[in-house]
Amino acid sequence: MSRALRLFAVLSAGAVLAGCSAIRLAYDNADSYLRWRAGAYLDVHGDAADELDERIDAFLDWHRAKALPQYARLSEEAARRLDDGLSHADAVWGYDALQAQAGESMRAAAERIAPMLDRLSAEQVGHLERRLAEDNRKFARENLKGSEAERRQRRAKRLQERLEEWVGRLTQAQVQRIRLYAERAPLTDEHRDRDRKRLQAEILAMVRRHEAARRMPDLVGRWQEGRDPAFVALNEAWRKEFNALLVDLDRSLTPAQRARAVTHFRRYAEDFAILAGRAGAEIRQ
Repeated sequence: MSRALRLFAVLSAGAVLAGCSAIRLAYDNADSYLRWRAGAYLDVHGDAADELDERIDAFLDWHRAKALPQYARLSEEAARRLDDGLSHADAVWGYDALQAQAGESMRAAAERIAPMLDRLSAEQVGHLERRLAEDNRKFARENLKGSEAERRQRRAKRLQERLEEWVGRLTQAQVQRIRLYAERAPLTDEHRDRDRKRLQAEILAMVRRHEAARRMPDLVGRWQEGRDPAFVALNEAWRKEFNALLVDLDRSLTPAQRARAVTHFRRYAEDFAILAGRAGAEIRQ
């Protein structure tokens, strides 16, 4: 379930706008999505299912009041920085801002959900463990399959597709720069796989000891701590290559590409502000 909450917490970072109301549409259905995802991990029924619904609602109330205004500010700031032209410092700021927001939202989600985990039966904990194992198999299929060359090709293809959704069709030179990044940046998937399993094992151990309410918020809020030093070093090398890619691509953007990306960020800011304002109006009523 923590994976589902993390996915929701960073929704704004991974989504690509299909239109100005796409974020609003997704957010309006977030409660149903979280109930569906959480229900897949937590085998609860009756009063426990009702309690889970209430706890998800409490998290969404927090998210609307606290996270959405921050998302709006960050999106507007990202639009301004991109419009001016990205520097290395801007790339670092963007990554750090997203990580901070994800950690804050994950902590808030855990504070509201973790007390239920301490009351899970042995059978329910087993169900949770099996679902996490299924997630791990899916991660392996999507990220660890194939030779190193094949995985680097997939990396380049995925990144090209995502960037073209933001800026439009890339030039051949831009595509070549992405391929260079894909070849030079270290592959971190094996380390990510081990780190996911490390974090899952810590959470399962907390749940079995009935310590989730006390310890889980701090763990998921600082999920990057406790990583293997080799993974930390590899991830820093990856970030260096990725930031260099962003700066180089920014310098090569056409006016139309830049305008399209800036417009996307400003639409994000508008949607987040509208959603936060709607939440404030509901509270005042």
